[in-house]
Amino acid sequence: MINDQQLIQDLKKVRNIGIIAHIDAGKTTTTERILFYTGKTHKIGDIDEGTTVMDWMPQERERGITIVSAATTCFWPPKDKAKDGQYRINIIDTPGHVDFTAEVERSLRVLDGGITVLDAEEGVQSQSETVWHQADKYKVPRICFINKMDKTGADFQRTIKTIEDRLGARTAVMVYPIGKEATFKGEVDLLARKAYIWDGEELGAKYDITDVPDNIKDEVEKARAFLVERIAETDDKLIEKFLNGEEIPEAELKKGLRAAVIAYKLVPIYCGSSLRNKGVQPLLDAVVDYLPSPMDVPAIIATKPDGSKIERKPDINEPLSALAFKIQLDPHVGKLTYVRIYSGKLTSGTYVYNASKSKKERIGRLLLMHADHREEIKQGGAGSIVGIVGFKDTGTGDTITSEGDNILLESIQFPDPVISLAIEPKTKADQEKMGIALNRLSEEDPTFKISTNHETGQTIIWGMGELHLEVLVDRMFREFKVQANVGAPQVAYKETIKGKAQAEGKYIRQSGGRGQYGHCFIRIEPKGRGEGFEFINAIKGGAIPQEFIPAIEKGVIEAAANGVIAGYPLVDLQVTLYDGTYHDVDSSEVAFKIAGSQALQAATKAATPILLEPIMKVEVTTPEDFMGTVIGDLSAKRGQILGTESRGLTRIINATVPLAELSGYATTLRSMSQGRAAYYMEPSHYEEVPKNITDKIVANKV
Repeated sequence: MINDQQLIQDLKKVRNIGIIAHIDAGKTTTTERILFYTGKTHKIGDIDEGTTVMDWMPQERERGITIVSAATTCFWPPKDKAKDGQYRINIIDTPGHVDFTAEVERSLRVLDGGITVLDAEEGVQSQSETVWHQADKYKVPRICFINKMDKTGADFQRTIKTIEDRLGARTAVMVYPIGKEATFKGEVDLLARKAYIWDGEELGAKYDITDVPDNIKDEVEKARAFLVERIAETDDKLIEKFLNGEEIPEAELKKGLRAAVIAYKLVPIYCGSSLRNKGVQPLLDAVVDYLPSPMDVPAIIATKPDGSKIERKPDINEPLSALAFKIQLDPHVGKLTYVRIYSGKLTSGTYVYNASKSKKERIGRLLLMHADHREEIKQGGAGSIVGIVGFKDTGTGDTITSEGDNILLESIQFPDPVISLAIEPKTKADQEKMGIALNRLSEEDPTFKISTNHETGQTIIWGMGELHLEVLVDRMFREFKVQANVGAPQVAYKETIKGKAQAEGKYIRQSGGRGQYGHCFIRIEPKGRGEGFEFINAIKGGAIPQEFIPAIEKGVIEAAANGVIAGYPLVDLQVTLYDGTYHDVDSSEVAFKIAGSQALQAATKAATPILLEPIMKVEVTTPEDFMGTVIGDLSAKRGQILGTESRGLTRIINATVPLAELSGYATTLRSMSQGRAAYYMEPSHYEEVPKNITDKIVANKV
């Protein structure tokens, strides 16, 4: 069993990192190479063959994409080269497809550092920007790895420029590539002034560390001088030496760079070709040298019941604080809860407290995860990411503490789903199984929502995109053996108001004995787009007794679930309850709830209600020959062209297009470009639906 001293000593040698990127940048391939070179696997996984370690789900292997974030642990440097001992690297490989954005969001929330993988030909792509800004939100220090340096059209300098221009990052270029495209064979470590040249492309190919080749010495010295200046600018002592013309020792530069990366002043840039097994070892050295350990990141801030804040330091002697960031239904062990421990320690077989749900939970088993394999441990300390078997009520974003320690860590916010479809079981036997499957899958995935259409009795499932829903339906069939009929995907419209209005809600029933009496007045006004729903109690002088106010609020919220135009949820409005009357005997919670509901419906009808639709950010990559056709088609789909740019021989078209117009767009684009154009889309915002289209939607709803 690990003792306390080991847990403390090990913390400085732990790196919790995530690998984030646009789809197809080579993220999973890079992770597979990392696992091979750290000795975690002895056979490399191949995406095309469906043999990757991190993409272990059948759906991932068939589609060649990452769907769920997978966690693993490996050690670097190799034992024979580890003078100061090995570093434990906990890695989470995240999906690159926007439909699985929840996996990226929850992973970044618990990581200390990240590797952003970029395609050397494509540069910064849309999803690269999205995940970069997600990492900015959580202040995650990161390293950039420019992958696919051997690809035709690869351009190291242009990619660095897109990192600075589109991501706003201040770069520290650590390497100088040797050769380009098909002739790429290695790189120069600028700080050490040493060349790494890989001998061949096979797995485990040896690399020679040599002097810098004569033909690039001048460029290397220029690049090194620029790098030294960049590092020196972040540290007062180093800039003094630099301005005095002193040669700054490599160890001091590394120390200064580490501090700058952790403070997010600089982003180190490395390059290579993961598929050709080049550049992975220097990247691993950089993870150890520059990314933070749990000791280097600021203490986590928790909130006490009274609203005051308290710090929890990454120390096993502090009280326990941990965050459940992922639920996985494992076929072998049942419900598996992934937890990041911020302070204190967890021990298997003991009880802990779920402060978010106010429930005791028992840790049955404690596991270190390696994709879908696991290693049992007795104890996990601050800074660790562990899997727990035995939790019953814990969900994503819940805070785990010791009993009696009622603090809450900041939870994880997820975007709203934008697309839905109707699903119904094929047979009566599938009915019950479908209910269980849907509940389990929604427990795993916070962006997967389930509702029931009370008019038709159909079950409606909601997700982040067509692929997201397709994968979930496939999982129901494979994992839960549920046969179901699935409807066509539907857009997730919303309703809101443009004006202000006030209305009265009155519910009076007299039937022999005790009657029902509820009476209230509300005022409604619009809020900014995306600001949500707010209920304000402005009752003065006891016009309505305090005990009936929550019932009115409940009635208002329930009425807001079905808007007045076409029954879509009502969002972005403020409801103020300002007056009403009550009856000493007949008033009840039920009566006031109905009155609140009636008041909201009446007020909404008078406040110019409108329909909102999800707008997607679309990026189309196309050969120049088809550019005019693609732009014309996007414009016909009510799209707004934001701009175009050149990238090598291709053209990139950026636009915003209503989701309702993009059904089957992959097929349309293929046919108009002879299969040579590709597109990427992600949710952008909601906008008002034009009147003529609103009329059609309402007519179809009737």
